[in-house]
Amino acid sequence: MNTVVTPAYVRVLFDETHSESWSICRDQAAEISPDYPDYSSYHQAAQMLAAREFLTARHRDGPLTPDALSRYDILVLLHPCDPRWERTVGVGSPTLTEAELQAVQLFVAQGGALIVVTEYEHDKYGDNLNELLHPFGLIIDNGTVLDRSRCLNENPAWILAEPSDEPLAASLLIGVQDTCFYQAGRCRAEGPAASMILRASTKASFPQAGLLAVAYHGLGRVVLVTDSLLFGDEHLSTPGHGTLWLNLFYWLAVPAFSRISRPTPTESAVQYPAWTLLKNAVNCLRQRQESDGSVRAQWQAEVHSLVREILGALEALSPQLVHQAPYLETVRRDLESWDAAGLRKPDFARALLAYEPHRQRTDGREHLALFPLYTPNACADTRFEALLLRMPWPEWLASLERSRYPNNKFAPAHLVDATDGYQSECAVLFPEAVSSSQKGVNSFATLLCDREARRLQRYARRSVSILALPIPPAAECLLESLPLLEDTVALWDLIHDRSHSLGELPFDPFMIRQRAPFWMYALEELRVDLRSFSESLQLTSEGFAKAQYVSFAILFDRLFRFPITGTRVKNYDGLAGQLLFAFLHERDILIWCDNRLRVDWVGLSAAIEELRRELALLYRHGATCSKLAFWIEGHDLISRYVKPSVASRWKKDSRVIDSEADPARWIHCVEDDEFPLGSFHLNLKRRLEQI
Repeated sequence: MNTVVTPAYVRVLFDETHSESWSICRDQAAEISPDYPDYSSYHQAAQMLAAREFLTARHRDGPLTPDALSRYDILVLLHPCDPRWERTVGVGSPTLTEAELQAVQLFVAQGGALIVVTEYEHDKYGDNLNELLHPFGLIIDNGTVLDRSRCLNENPAWILAEPSDEPLAASLLIGVQDTCFYQAGRCRAEGPAASMILRASTKASFPQAGLLAVAYHGLGRVVLVTDSLLFGDEHLSTPGHGTLWLNLFYWLAVPAFSRISRPTPTESAVQYPAWTLLKNAVNCLRQRQESDGSVRAQWQAEVHSLVREILGALEALSPQLVHQAPYLETVRRDLESWDAAGLRKPDFARALLAYEPHRQRTDGREHLALFPLYTPNACADTRFEALLLRMPWPEWLASLERSRYPNNKFAPAHLVDATDGYQSECAVLFPEAVSSSQKGVNSFATLLCDREARRLQRYARRSVSILALPIPPAAECLLESLPLLEDTVALWDLIHDRSHSLGELPFDPFMIRQRAPFWMYALEELRVDLRSFSESLQLTSEGFAKAQYVSFAILFDRLFRFPITGTRVKNYDGLAGQLLFAFLHERDILIWCDNRLRVDWVGLSAAIEELRRELALLYRHGATCSKLAFWIEGHDLISRYVKPSVASRWKKDSRVIDSEADPARWIHCVEDDEFPLGSFHLNLKRRLEQI
């Protein structure tokens, strides 16, 4: 995993020109406190950020000007202090000039972020932080907070903070255990967009004194911390402190994540007139095709002309798609053969065999796909489609495919443009959809990551809002960044596809396409997604921070989107989401009360592992029992959590199955909606439809 580098999205500037008493440089901290560098070092805090998606730097010379700040997303002020009170870094004044105040305030208003760390007995330090913080509705008060009722090691200065009842506190404190402030000052949050996150207890010397506050301002965000020891090297490893540090920075970084964009390609086939000609001709041809892809006699003269137009457009596009020369030549031959044979049901087996995007995996490379096919989850009729696809293949993804999840048929894509059939919600291109006289002539797998990402973003953001669900700040970053979501979907799909062929499998419906009741497909999809969830956490623990987003994507898509989209006719993806929700809900990992949803984020991974073990046991039993018995056991497992239809003939107390002679016979007894939606999903669907 050391070869896979997490991309840096957020640039963090630690100021060291205003007599700060802390440094992210260990050597500088040793100069400040030679006898005990930990007491002046934020080195570990900076390293924790650098191990994620943050690029850290020190500002060591010159004022904080708009130009100096323009290259960064977050500014950090670590306790500016008059050297009469503490040893400090540099020789600058702890007071920001009027120009600097204006520069920092404008920086925040325009989408930057600011974290200010101060100390107890604030007024003596000679800074003007209150002047800086005034537009944000945050105020530092003088004094020292002591608390004998909630303290560590019976030291009233080491106070244990309590969460406020502000909604934002529930998100910022996810995963945070008791937080100890060692030399706490106090603060107030009085602006309309300001919130207190942590307070002292009611029995403190200043009852319920504010300890950590945040604010929105313009397009940016601000954090105020009243104890500089909290995140210093000496105490960062205290349970909860490191998590809180990361949560605060991810929350500050949301505007920066929302600004992430993909470079615009300098050249694309979509810019050429030949692509427009091809697209228009294929769209016209589609209108003249029967459901099997053939063309009636009355339209054949018109279609002969359209085929010639398509062939001409392909010839004109060839110089832009040199890497696809063998495929384009084969498509041309298949088109000509179809045309010459009377425009019957098309057979593009040769073209399908020649279409090999998985052998051309280069980041940003475009591929043309021209086939007669049905669009999965959209239309069962065979029609010609032309798709212009762009391959996302960054080095981090390529490295993971080479080293950890080998899959030489994996071919993710972004949809640049397409003909009318892909105006649907279809987000895949699979070889089995292509009209071909042969079976299994190719097995590439293409997921349109940009489409999946947009849908995930739309449903997840709306659902989180409707359900008032507190989510980790890193998850908020994910939902605000479409490019990050696209990358996350690609990584998820890589792990997901690989997972189908791993484990104790009595059968794999997606690899050998064995017919089974739809709930067996639901169990298989959930099985591989739960493995993907666990793999993402393992990758994150090994240092590839980008993998953490896969777990959020799986949870949001499975819980919110899949159960309530598409028809309820044997919807195996929807059922997988229903089962996941029901399992987690039964264990109080998901709590739905007062039309609000809460997630026990700390207990979530253990519950996922528990469900994985239950599915693994099911599959193990499947290896030693008949096909029909395995289907029954699968139905029974789901029924323990999701109630089957009252009309079900498969449920345990009214099962009609009385013979194993013809298992396929009993598939016809399956209800279209064998496991109807429960009240949670029906409620969510109704509220989403009202938006």
